[in-house]
Amino acid sequence: MGVYSVPAEVSVILLDIEGTTTPIAFVKDILFPYIKDRVKEYLRAHWEEEECQQDVSLLRKQALADSNLEGAVPIPLETGTREEELERVIQAVVDNVYWQMSLDRKTTALKQLQGHMWRAAYATGQVTGEVFEDVVPAVRKWRAAGLKVYIYSSGSVEAQKLLFGHSTEGDILELIDGHFDTQIGHKVESESYRRIATSIGCSPSNILFLTDVAREAVAAEEADVHVAVVVRPGNAGLTDDEKSYYSLITSFSELFLPSS
Repeated sequence: MGVYSVPAEVSVILLDIEGTTTPIAFVKDILFPYIKDRVKEYLRAHWEEEECQQDVSLLRKQALADSNLEGAVPIPLETGTREEELERVIQAVVDNVYWQMSLDRKTTALKQLQGHMWRAAYATGQVTGEVFEDVVPAVRKWRAAGLKVYIYSSGSVEAQKLLFGHSTEGDILELIDGHFDTQIGHKVESESYRRIATSIGCSPSNILFLTDVAREAVAAEEADVHVAVVVRPGNAGLTDDEKSYYSLITSFSELFLPSS
């Protein structure tokens, strides 16, 4: 572990969030429990609103796709307006959300509902997005050197913007050139990284991806993207092979730019 020299061809730095810019504990101990504790109350309060109905519709569609999976929770359609009928459907949505979260699933349907719930939490100051203290100084330095900085997370683009817009460092969205989530593809699929490069308008080899997850690093490398693996407190351990194969950094300050 130590200094990683950024290859000269790199013009874009692509950042993961959980375990990379932000402590895993923030997501596991603050963001996810917020959803579990309040999802039923949220659905009851917003059920009649179009946005909530769109979220439920997407979850229902996902539940149909998941129907062959063990433990999958179906979401019935409302067949009437009686209160107990509505309560039955809401409980099914809650159970489905709990089931997906217990498996740490990255479905767009789940992430969209979570993003909408977190929006209120950030806006009212119940939640503030945590970023490691080395992140903002490093990103400012990269941008000053002419690099672009993008985020790629399994959390929805909206959830990403909330975290960086209401962070411990204030509103730092101006430091981010763009955001990607699972709508462009899953992070363990190499094709996702090719799509990101196309979307940015660069070659995959112009991108350096920083992540804490070896499976994501493998997928990015298969797409010809440069990778450094970030080792932070609370992150999952790496195997000896992974430690010897990947360039490891413990702080963004360990990235050395060729021009600096």
